[in-house]
Amino acid sequence: MTEKTATIHWQGSGKAGLGQISTETGALKAYPYGFASRFEDDRRGSNPEEILAAAHAACFTMAFSFACDKAGFATAVVDTEARVRLTQQGEGFVIDRIALTLKAQVPGIAETRFQEIAQAAKRDCPLSKALASVLEITLEATLLGAPSAR
Repeated sequence: MTEKTATIHWQGSGKAGLGQISTETGALKAYPYGFASRFEDDRRGSNPEEILAAAHAACFTMAFSFACDKAGFATAVVDTEARVRLTQQGEGFVIDRIALTLKAQVPGIAETRFQEIAQAAKRDCPLSKALASVLEITLEATLLGAPSAR
């Protein structure tokens, strides 16, 4: 069992306030976020959706690589992008879509097996399970290189 932590320090009220995100590893240390970096185009800070996208992409990528290992295929290169969509719902907001895009080199794997493993990894990664309330989690998986049937 493992447990990881992150902390937030917030000063000010709502729209005018500013926060700082820190993680126990120091990967983020007092990293800024606020209304402008979440709802506008201020790229000087982060936001919860961006951090969620990074976490989901990282979790899915590891799950995919581990699933390939288990099936007897070694991943050479795996690149994943996650796009998290935040939309207004009534007076609040909801994350209604996460789109994962996978591009991977997996020597010796057939396209159908690649797609099966990718879909299973999407379904089984811990963050996908934790995000089960998201209405739509999609996956576009592209096998790079010349596959050979197996």
